[in-house]
Amino acid sequence: MPNSSIKNEDQYEALREKGYSKEKAARIANTPDAGEKGGAADKYEARTREELYEQAREIGIAGRSKMNKKELIDALRNH
Repeated sequence: MPNSSIKNEDQYEALREKGYSKEKAARIANTPDAGEKGGAADKYEARTREELYEQAREIGIAGRSKMNKKELIDALRNH
């Protein structure tokens, strides 16, 4: 049954089959450039704690203010 709030239904279903949560699969499938190869973003390890904190804030990771750089990296990778 198609979901009108999902922009790329095929990608959403493929991600769900890989074990992604409904929320994460929907977020990925709804990005404007979903399925395209990523750009040249810096690796998490090359970013400052403040940059990682800001990214965590943007996506709503709870408890980020008490996290150190390694914990922020882990949270961002596993969100």
